[in-house]
Parts: sequence; structure tokens; C-alpha cells
Amino acid sequence: MFGAELQIGYTGGMSRPPAADRPPREARFSELTDSAGLPNEGVVGRPRRNFLLLTVYHTLLRTGWVFKTESIVIPAFLDALGGGPVARGLLPLLSRVTLSLPPLLFVRPLKILPRKKWALAACTLGMGLMFAVVAMMWRSGMKSGPVAIGVFLLCYAAFFFFNGLNQLSASTLQGKLTPVRWRGRLMLSATVCGAIAAIVAVVLLLPRWLTAESGRFDLIFGTTALLFALAGAWSLLLAEPPDAFHEPRRSTLRRFRNVAGVFVVDRRFRLLALVAFLFGTTMVCFPHYQAVGRERLGLDMTNLVYWVVVQNIGTAVFSLLIGPLADARGNKLALRWLTIGTAATPAVAIALSYAPAIGSAAYVGVFVMLGLTPVTFRIVYNFTLEICPREEQPRYLSAAALSLAAPAALSPLAGLLVRVAGYDAVFLLAAAAMFTAHLLAGRLKEPRGAVAPPPAVVEDDWRTDGMGGTP
Repeated sequence: MFGAELQIGYTGGMSRPPAADRPPREARFSELTDSAGLPNEGVVGRPRRNFLLLTVYHTLLRTGWVFKTESIVIPAFLDALGGGPVARGLLPLLSRVTLSLPPLLFVRPLKILPRKKWALAACTLGMGLMFAVVAMMWRSGMKSGPVAIGVFLLCYAAFFFFNGLNQLSASTLQGKLTPVRWRGRLMLSATVCGAIAAIVAVVLLLPRWLTAESGRFDLIFGTTALLFALAGAWSLLLAEPPDAFHEPRRSTLRRFRNVAGVFVVDRRFRLLALVAFLFGTTMVCFPHYQAVGRERLGLDMTNLVYWVVVQNIGTAVFSLLIGPLADARGNKLALRWLTIGTAATPAVAIALSYAPAIGSAAYVGVFVMLGLTPVTFRIVYNFTLEICPREEQPRYLSAAALSLAAPAALSPLAGLLVRVAGYDAVFLLAAAAMFTAHLLAGRLKEPRGAVAPPPAVVEDDWRTDGMGGTP
């Protein structure tokens, strides 16, 4: 599929050398070079096999995720339970807090874990378990009221607890097993394959499970749980040699300070973190897009099928464009294009809501534009992977996740503002924040080709900055 570039595990060209001439297993798990002969900073394993395995893993994960899409299915389900704009406003807060804070405590255990795929498998199975509980709740007859809402929000928060650890594990594995110039292609391959599988699943199943007012959410979320369980089992097939990293034990407070130290000592990361923070305001609007369509334009629950399909199509198309661009021109340019697109999304949604004659038909385009969001998250993480040494990747990725999640603290206030003043103020303020992220992204330094700082630069040595204590 990728020609000679994938034959980097051997030295004899594109043909497979005889067994007697192959390097020993240990040598095949050594540092690799990419097609341009550039070092891949400690990438190990069997890159071609792992590329394909990671593509299948993300395809299974994305197909399961499509039945619980954050901007469409989840807020609609909460509305079906009897929630309103304030309850919807809790969704980004719960998801971002439980997504970003637990990984800060998981940095050391993941770093010293010899094979990270075990963490990935366990976290993916935990994600599936939470939606199995929600499916059983609906099937048992708990379909409305404060208790049902409370159980769902608790499972939703627990799901993102596992999802935060899952993202940290998956991104660390990508940094370990995938050469730097293949990461855009991995994003492209996983997203396109995942989108195709997700669209087929949605078209075949969701119309049978949704009505104008409600749906068979036991079957919807049960499918999510099953696909997450399959993805977790599949991840154990990755060819991952063991690590032998060490890091001293720290108290919980020092673990937080260890990750916070990234902001203190790395100027390049601080600017990226600010861009990520401003971009993260997009999550404040996510639960309300489907409500704008249903409340202002008179659309009903059956439209969720079309919105889910086109959002996945949008993600696939944007990955087709951004993945190769990021590999060829770097992540800075990709990030600039993505942030200007996400900034336009809430403004377009509000504009269409005031033109019902065309908005009813054209509002589906908003969900195409929402396909930019997961691509932008991935580019932020890929950018982060390029500006740190491999042994520090869990620490940097945790700091990046925290930057992306912090704006979610405003989401309950945004839900209250929606109830008091309507959707316009929330959406336009978020658009302004994301446009500022676009402007600041232009000041980032493209890391491609730069030498990563040595580990000593980013060590948690608080003796040098006046904060006291010893590592």
C-alpha cells in the first residue's frame, strides 16, 4: 500500500531476505529510520504490522463510538431521560475533567509499564463496560427521572475516566511504534476506515432503533459496548517490545506538579498549550448543536441518523486532506487550517438557525464541519509527540490533554447562559476563542526536523525554579 517506505524492517530492499540473512529478533526491535533516512527517535517494534493493527483497532473503536456521538446521540439521550440545557451543560465538564485529570496520575505507571498495550486493552474494556451498564439501565425500564439521569451521568464520567487513560496509552503506543512521518498516514488510514465502517453500521442499524421521539438505546449502547470489547482484545496483538524506563515514586501532589512542570520549562509547549486551550472551547458548544436544530428548525430524533453519517464523512474527508498535509508540510500548517474551520462552525450553526427556509435542509452541513474536531485533537497530540523525547511522551501528552480539557469547566455556565440568553452568545464567544487559537497557531515553531530536548531539560527538578522540594 505504501510501497518501499514500509520495508524499513530490512536492509535488502523490497524483497524479504532469506531467514539465515535476517537480523536477530532483538535487532528488528531496534531504532528505525524512515524513508528519508531520518531517525525516528527510538521507534521500536514491527512498524508495518503495528500500523495495520492500530488501523483495525481505531476502526473498531470509531465504529463503537459512532453510536454514542458526543454532539448528537449522547445529548439526545439525555434529553430523552428528561434533561435540559443545564444538564447538557454538565456533559463537557464531566467528560473533560474525567478525561484529563486521571491521566496525570497515570504518567508514572504507564511510563514504567514494560508493554503499554496491556494498559490500552484494559482501558478500552473499561470503556465498553460503562456503556453496557447504561444499556442494561434502559432495558430494565429506567427511562426517565433524576435517578436515571444520575446513573447515566455517573457512567458517563466513568467512561471518560477510562477514555482519558485510553488516549494516553494509545498516543504513547503510537509514539513508540509508529515512525514520525507515518503518523499522519495512520490518522488518515484509521479515520477513513473507521468512518466507512461507522457509516455502514449507522445506515444499517440506527434507522431501526430510532423513532421521532425516542429510540432503542439498549441496543444502541449495547453495540458500543461490544465493539469496544472487541477493540480491547484486538490491541493485545500489537508487536510491542518491552520498555525498561524508571521513574521515582511521587506523592499525588508531586505527580500533578510533575506534569505541570512541562508548562514551566518548555516554552514551545506553552504556546501549543494555549492554542489547545482556546480550541478546547469547541466542546462547550458540542451538546447544544443537535438542540439548536431540533428547537429552532423543528427537526426531530430521526435526523440523528443523517447527522451521525455526515459527521463521520466529514471526519474522513478532512483526514484525507490533513493527514498527508501534516506528513508533508508539518503539523503547524495542519493546525492552522483546522482551527479556522472549527472557528467557523458555531457561527454557521447560528446563521442557519435564523434562516429556517434553507436551514432545515442545510443544517446537516454543520455536522460535516464538526468532523474537523477529532482531527484537530489528533494533530495537537501529534504535534506534542514531536516536541518531546519518547520517555517523556506520557508526561507531555497528559499536559496537552489538560490544556484541551480546561475550557470544559465553563460548560455548566454555558448551559445556564443558554437557558437565560439563548444559544447565540455561547456559540459566538466560542467562535471568537477558536479564531484566536488560529491566530496564535501561526506563531508556533514547526518541530519537524528539530532536535528534541534531552530529558534533562524537562526533568521535574523544582530546585531550579524556587518551588522547593526534591524530585
